[in-house]
Amino acid sequence: QVQLVESGGGLVQPGGSLRLSCAASGRSDSNYAMGWFRQVPGKEREFVATIIWGGSSTFYADAVRGRFTISRDNAKNTGYLQMNSLKPEDTAVYYCAARRVSRISNRISDYDYWGQGTQVTVSS
Repeated sequence: QVQLVESGGGLVQPGGSLRLSCAASGRSDSNYAMGWFRQVPGKEREFVATIIWGGSSTFYADAVRGRFTISRDNAKNTGYLQMNSLKPEDTAVYYCAARRVSRISNRISDYDYWGQGTQVTVSS
């Protein structure tokens, strides 16, 4: 079982930056991929970015490619989402997720563990 805790959300002006962190704890019997998703009230949760265990392969949603960067530090059991050039439409609750296999996926159903989420609000 893996527990995930997100942090780093908050209020930021358009064009600003935030870095989200995802701390993983508990036992994992496999090298897991990590992903970030986001959700706005009344809408479905949507994929943002994912990274495999070794960090050599990443994949992004079109809406964030070129502005967001996903990374991880396995020695610290922590994943990160660096968000630059933020827009009001990036406002959402951001969720960290882990997948028991280290392969890229943008599907919610492929992820086994989820954090509680952290609010990101982009507004002037």
